[in-house]
Amino acid sequence: MDNTEAANQVRIDITPAKANEALVSSIKNQVRIDITPAKANEPLVSSIKEKMERVVSALCIDRVGVAVPQEHKDFYIPDKVSIGPLHYGEGPLKAMEEHKWRYLYALLNRKPDIEASLDACVKALKGLEHKARLCYVENINISSDEFVKMMLLDGGFIIELFLRHAVKVLRRRNDPLFSTPGSLSDLRRDMMLLENQIPFFILQRLFEIVPLPEKFNQSLTSLAFQFFRNMIPGDRTIHRERFSLDGNHLLDLIRHCFLPTVPRVKASEANATQRLESAKMLKEAGVLIKKSKTENLLDIKFAHGVLEIPPIRVHQHTESLLRNLIAFEQCPCDNTQHISSYVILMKSLIPTRKDAKSLKRRQILINYDVDANDGSRLFDRLSKGVNEGDLKDFCFDGLCEQVMKYKKTGWRRVLSKKKKRPQGKAALPETKILGIAILLLVITSVGTLFSVLSFFLHH
Repeated sequence: MDNTEAANQVRIDITPAKANEALVSSIKNQVRIDITPAKANEPLVSSIKEKMERVVSALCIDRVGVAVPQEHKDFYIPDKVSIGPLHYGEGPLKAMEEHKWRYLYALLNRKPDIEASLDACVKALKGLEHKARLCYVENINISSDEFVKMMLLDGGFIIELFLRHAVKVLRRRNDPLFSTPGSLSDLRRDMMLLENQIPFFILQRLFEIVPLPEKFNQSLTSLAFQFFRNMIPGDRTIHRERFSLDGNHLLDLIRHCFLPTVPRVKASEANATQRLESAKMLKEAGVLIKKSKTENLLDIKFAHGVLEIPPIRVHQHTESLLRNLIAFEQCPCDNTQHISSYVILMKSLIPTRKDAKSLKRRQILINYDVDANDGSRLFDRLSKGVNEGDLKDFCFDGLCEQVMKYKKTGWRRVLSKKKKRPQGKAALPETKILGIAILLLVITSVGTLFSVLSFFLHH
């Protein structure tokens, strides 16, 4: 190839820039159409995001109804610590605020750049603020900055509390939350209240951002389970698995532990109101009530005339926990009514102290650290918090139907057994009575004889 050909080749391959101006201009115009500056779309993106959040968010945190009697309101109101906006800033709970700030500082200060961690948390919570507000049934009338600060403080406190409970070396000397007897129990009780919750996705997002201890690999749900496990009656193996499920908040995670593992028995008659009769009446009809081998509280079964009921261990906070679970089931979010159904079932089974004692003898109703009589009256009090008219789905309708059908035939079986009793056994009481009568007659005759002889001897 000579120099002329090479030059021509270069001119062919490298087109002057001006010749491409039209093409470049066309591409630039196309880019302007397809890629609009982000800020121009912000209002539309924000509007769509808020609409989606409004649709998918559950109204899962609410104040308990005004119908609750004054003497029972303490079961729903925190005594030591405020979590979330419903009791935010209340006087009796302010003493805990300093502890919460110290816990938040300790959590964020595990890495040198505390400002970077703090900034990341604030940005994340700002993005979740609208979704978090939608979880509350009532409007939260505090400013955006105040709301985010509250969520960060309460969320950070909960995470640090869980970490210190699980990892003892993280605890500071003389930390009153761990060194004061009963303090942790009181905190657990407050953190299970429906009115004292923040959305779990807030906790989960903070847990992903904050610096954790070195070589720490536990999940947030695992930490939560360790913290609450002694408060929840039932099988801990099942509880651990259930805590890994998604939940709206901490109380919802606890609710998962109560859900039954056995299939529900459906009633044959739609809208039929089925309830059990008392333990005494069922026993008289030939129904045997026994303690179930499983400890999962709602796994109640009936087969071949035997009603199996898992044991419930009653401690000082059992009533508060069950009351708040019932209140949660009455929230507008899509909840089952398992706890409400369980309470109604147990109330119908033990309407009297005698029935309650019958279940105690069978180790079904177990009092752990409360007065024995209090355990007997537990379901009577709890049932008053359940409006049966609002109980849309009684989860034990089919089981009750089975028991009551068996009871109708059970009376005939009991009577039949009495009629078929062997004659020798049936006559035994009559023989005894006749023998006693003859003996009494002999004793009376002998007594009379001795009286007559004594009279003649003296005269």
